[in-house]
Amino acid sequence: MDKPSYEISPWQLRWRGLDLDALRRTESTFALANGHIGLRGTFEEGEPRGLPGTYLNGFYEQRRLPYAEAGYGFPEDGQTVVNVTDGKIIRLLVEDEPLDMRYGRALEHERVLDFRSGTLRRRTVWESPTGRRVRITSERLVSFTQRAIAAINYSVEPLDDKIQLVVQSDLLANEPVVSRTADPRVAAALDKPLISDHASARGYRAVLAHHTRASDLRMAAAMDHELHLDEDNIRTEIKAEDDLARLTVAADVPKGSKLTLTKYLAYGWSSKRSSPALRSQVDAALVGALQTGWDGLLAEQRSFLDEFWDTADIEIEGDAELQQAVRFALFHVLQAGARGETRAIPAKGLTGPGYDGHAFWDTESFVLPVLTYTIPDAARDALRWRYSTLDKARARARTLCQEGAAFPWRSINGEECSGYWPAGTAAFHINADIADAVMRYLYATQDKPFESECAVELLVETARLWMSIGHHDTHGRFRIDGVTGPDEYTAVVDNNVYTNLMARRNLRAAAAVAEANPSLAHDLGVDTEEASRWRDAADDMVVLYDKELKVHPQSECFTDHARWDFHTTPAENYPLLLNYPYFDLYRKQVVKQADLVLALHLCGDEFTPEEKARNFAYYEALTVRDSSLSACTQAVMAAEVGHLELAYDYFAEAALTDLHDLHDNVQNGLHIASLAGAWMAAVAGFGGMRDHHGKLTFAPRLPPELTKIAFRMTFRGSKIGVEIRPERAAYRLYSGEPLDLSHHGDPFTLGTEPVILPIPGPPDHPTPQQPHGRAPTRRRPR
Repeated sequence: MDKPSYEISPWQLRWRGLDLDALRRTESTFALANGHIGLRGTFEEGEPRGLPGTYLNGFYEQRRLPYAEAGYGFPEDGQTVVNVTDGKIIRLLVEDEPLDMRYGRALEHERVLDFRSGTLRRRTVWESPTGRRVRITSERLVSFTQRAIAAINYSVEPLDDKIQLVVQSDLLANEPVVSRTADPRVAAALDKPLISDHASARGYRAVLAHHTRASDLRMAAAMDHELHLDEDNIRTEIKAEDDLARLTVAADVPKGSKLTLTKYLAYGWSSKRSSPALRSQVDAALVGALQTGWDGLLAEQRSFLDEFWDTADIEIEGDAELQQAVRFALFHVLQAGARGETRAIPAKGLTGPGYDGHAFWDTESFVLPVLTYTIPDAARDALRWRYSTLDKARARARTLCQEGAAFPWRSINGEECSGYWPAGTAAFHINADIADAVMRYLYATQDKPFESECAVELLVETARLWMSIGHHDTHGRFRIDGVTGPDEYTAVVDNNVYTNLMARRNLRAAAAVAEANPSLAHDLGVDTEEASRWRDAADDMVVLYDKELKVHPQSECFTDHARWDFHTTPAENYPLLLNYPYFDLYRKQVVKQADLVLALHLCGDEFTPEEKARNFAYYEALTVRDSSLSACTQAVMAAEVGHLELAYDYFAEAALTDLHDLHDNVQNGLHIASLAGAWMAAVAGFGGMRDHHGKLTFAPRLPPELTKIAFRMTFRGSKIGVEIRPERAAYRLYSGEPLDLSHHGDPFTLGTEPVILPIPGPPDHPTPQQPHGRAPTRRRPR
């Protein structure tokens, strides 16, 4: 008999049957979050479990970074996301036998993550070791509308005779977590990281407050309950101590009746507010949730998601599993950023502790394009978080003896946490990635308050960094030397093309907004001479080109390096960074993830169609995809240059990265950027959507395996839809003002009437080859 797995369904992720070995994976995929609170999909009973996890966005513990040999400018402290007080736990005793899925028998068991209701449902029929049978049904949510609130509706129904049931509803802090690292400093930092400040309980409500040792952050968690039982024979007691608050409910429940407990949870944290203030905050949030009620929370959740899907949905005909995967991806991207509200969007969202809960450039280059065109307020809030860390970025630039702002490669609070500078601090392109996301958001929303409050200063300070780390050489060319591009197998290089092109856009954008906002520019000390220098540097930027190979070298001398010997590299030696020294990787032609190819996408207006085709083929033969960030970009560019079946394979790889656990690490959380990449592959790949300098254009084509892709998006307040069929594309304006668009280079205005246009055939180029053994899995529609 096959092991349980995900059933294919267009709007749900369903797991039927019990597989305890899969718990760590399913706890990540079944996670619920709203950008502020994250709950891993552990069982209500608390055990068995793979990796418990309850997270508050931005709540971390600090620890010293270890160095065998420290150097000037090395970051001193690391930050690690903390597993905070767990409120998901609802233990059940059936006639004094604890319900534990490892004992007795699960006669029926299924869990369903519903993308429309925004809830995780569970249905279990359990037979105790002594033969007593009960049915457990539960549904939980993390509210999109009430940011501090999560809730669980939990019911138990006897299936045979009258049974005594005892339910224990807990708030549990400092629950044991197995360390994922051999570094004793990390383990020590996360061993009971929460110090008790307050514990109280009364009626059905309890509150626990804690703070962290080193980072000195404070948090409060609270729970309240509603009980429903047809019988009057019920007893309750509640207690609270430093790390545990518990409501115990005992009842004799006859067959035909059920005991239902609705548990409301509230969370809050701060680096500034006092513990009493936080307790008051979560108390108030609970009162609001109880006023709304369980049914009201469900209705609010459904309404929020109805609006989201009306703007963001992607429909796929011809591959049911891919349809499910794309909606799963969009749902988790929404959960990662919907209510972050000036907090970072971590690389794993709030689904697990991977990457220590840090945010990277993934946010701006992969996640924010999705949010910008589907839920732009969330994109604005993520950019406001970057703006809130601008003083720290300025301080980091000064430490590095540079001007302007140097944003961290990895961080939770805005301070650099990467202890390996060649693939961390040297990756200065993150500053241009942030600038690019700022301009994309401004073009797409025309948000003037954000422009004046945040955007001008962000663009000015990032532009100043490029002027500081770059220079004009003796030939008058502007060079940027000693940096690392997106490809972390080629570090500390001169004139990385991606970095230079993105810096060029940054410099020109800064000059443009300074000119458009002279008063703000004056306040920042920008004069016409400085803006002119930015434009000159952009015009003089080195963009490498190998005339003999007719391709753009990824960086200086890259095409002169020896090629990696892919044929003698065994499959088990991937990812290469875990099996070969960086010294060898850095001096070979081998690409971890799309770098020059990412430039073809994001800076596509800088290349001719012929250059794109040649560059894509050249780098396809070198890219091993040891990063989950690569497949989506390769899908986008494969589609543009006409390799539609290859693009389809990469599309599936990006969308199914977590559902198929392609990197064997889903247990530590989902790959939010790869999930966002599924949207990019559909919309920018097969939809051909480009947004260069505020001009929205499309060049749609379908792979032969699919009969339709349809997607929706918002641009400048207008909601549009694009439906792609093999021979034609239909554009519709659902709301808002008419838009000037283009289709395969032909401009048109989209107004109240649909515009239906034929799709030209794809360009014809030789089929590119991948490194030996690294071709994507050939996609077979399911």
